[in-house]
Amino acid sequence: MTNHLINLTDLDRDAIRELLYLTDRFVEVGQRPIPKVPALRGRTVAMIFFEDSTRTRMSFDLAAKRLSADVIDFPTHTSSLSKGESLQDTVETIRALGVDALVIRHASDGLPGQIAEAVQETISVINAGDGLNAHPTQGLLDAYTLCQHFHGSAGREASLEGIHVGIIGDIKHSRVARSDLIAYSSLGAKVTLVAPRELQPTDLEHWPVEITDDLDSILPSLDVIGLLRIQKERMDKTVATSLDDYVDRYGITESRAKGINDDVVIVHPGPVNRGIEIASEVLDKRVNVLVNQQVTNGVAVRMAVLFRLLGSGIEID
Repeated sequence: MTNHLINLTDLDRDAIRELLYLTDRFVEVGQRPIPKVPALRGRTVAMIFFEDSTRTRMSFDLAAKRLSADVIDFPTHTSSLSKGESLQDTVETIRALGVDALVIRHASDGLPGQIAEAVQETISVINAGDGLNAHPTQGLLDAYTLCQHFHGSAGREASLEGIHVGIIGDIKHSRVARSDLIAYSSLGAKVTLVAPRELQPTDLEHWPVEITDDLDSILPSLDVIGLLRIQKERMDKTVATSLDDYVDRYGITESRAKGINDDVVIVHPGPVNRGIEIASEVLDKRVNVLVNQQVTNGVAVRMAVLFRLLGSGIEID
């Protein structure tokens, strides 16, 4: 693992396993009466989010604080960016302030990687989601949540061998789907993408998975149902998807849920569009819906990432 976390494609299976094993340690920290360690005391983490976020932003903030780091939450709408300052100059300003890590979310594919190349080793850059490209910490926390569910923890040899995961929904516009696919498959899971044809990616030859537009045909073979929301904010106006038709064909409705075994796991990165990807009754009352566990694990995963990048030679405590 380099000085940055930009995309899970940059990590091999051992590096992913190392981060998931570290996550085990920080899950334990989160269960303490005082869930805080001094591991990153004296370090500073800056967060710049150019897109809206609830779970990722709050969990990165909490993760840094639980490691005793100082946090700068950079408000893009009230900064000098609104006066015409370039992002490059803003990053140089952050570097001059002596920040140790920069957590960034942006609508442009590849921008966090470009920043990482510019700052080299002076700041650790962590991609909190860039366009349609990648969301590496989401992929890590989703994989960790499945390891935890099926095996109790990740351990040193985290594995999803023998697990069949269906990623269902707006694959075309989902950076989460891309990162989940890498994380799951690196740990040995079988992954099938399920989406209407207009929401399937155009570069399928680069995706080492099966894909179908028929959810009901694949549903009986799944161990994990991974749901994605329809991202209207990223869609071209020519994409015509009827919500009623989508719910009928791809939604986990009450009637469809009755045919799913209770031991099948349901995950969703959030935000959930109730009544579209999944019925409220199913989300709130069905066993093995792990949405809240994903949120909880997101803090531990992001603690692991920050510690791995900034805590070399330091004991967790």
